[in-house]
Amino acid sequence: MDWFYAIVYGIVEGITEFLPISSTGHLILAGNLMGVPWPKEVKDTFEVVIQGGAILAVLAYYWRDFLKIRHIGTDRGQQRLWLGVVVACIPAVVLGLLFGDTIKANLFRPSVVAWALIVGGVVMWLVESRRSEPRVHDIETIGVGRSLLIGAVQCLALLWPGFSRSASSILGGMVLGLDRPTATRFSFYLGVPTLGGAALLDFIKSREILGQIGIVNVVLGAAVSFGVAYVAIGWLLRFVSTNNFKGFAVYRVVVGALILILIATGVMTNGSLA
Repeated sequence: MDWFYAIVYGIVEGITEFLPISSTGHLILAGNLMGVPWPKEVKDTFEVVIQGGAILAVLAYYWRDFLKIRHIGTDRGQQRLWLGVVVACIPAVVLGLLFGDTIKANLFRPSVVAWALIVGGVVMWLVESRRSEPRVHDIETIGVGRSLLIGAVQCLALLWPGFSRSASSILGGMVLGLDRPTATRFSFYLGVPTLGGAALLDFIKSREILGQIGIVNVVLGAAVSFGVAYVAIGWLLRFVSTNNFKGFAVYRVVVGALILILIATGVMTNGSLA
């Protein structure tokens, strides 16, 4: 059954990684509902590593844009864009190095994730209801200051598992004046070093752990994640061009409430996932 679990995890990861609904929350829900028998350390590592497939989907979807980086020496727009991406990564890297293990040990549990989904959904609804006319419509004009603030807001996902990295970075961008498509695209770009680095590091450190379920199943999960994420990226970009995020806000509250109900009824345990 390992191949089946790998496929399901890949589908869930691919759909939820870039949508503002928390891949962490959905992977927890999927794992519990399937009764995945893998040891906890295997499950945790597998979930991080298959993020690499979703990151490759961003590179594939935007391959023409990423090729422009070869002109970074002379292209001011590329310089501003990638300086912004690097600066936006700094808060999460610093916070992760200093407090990552502590946060994971104390906050990485289903009830925390559930409340993060619910609160994040309420925040998303409020941001959409009260936002002013966006001022930034080009990813190359976000600027270093806004990028740093978006990176700081992104840390909500690290401080509060289940809040969603994509939701925090997109909402942060919208509050700072970015229109939805620009905030969404910048969130995709920001995910490449943030999630890609984490996936690569975990794979290098934990190859023996992943060997318990077979490298073939790891590759299978990452490949499924890649294909599904590629489709999800295109869908989300089309969606945000004509719609707001209120539907996602409602969905988050419903999923968070479902997790709490499963915990209350004993279907899902609330023990630490770290």
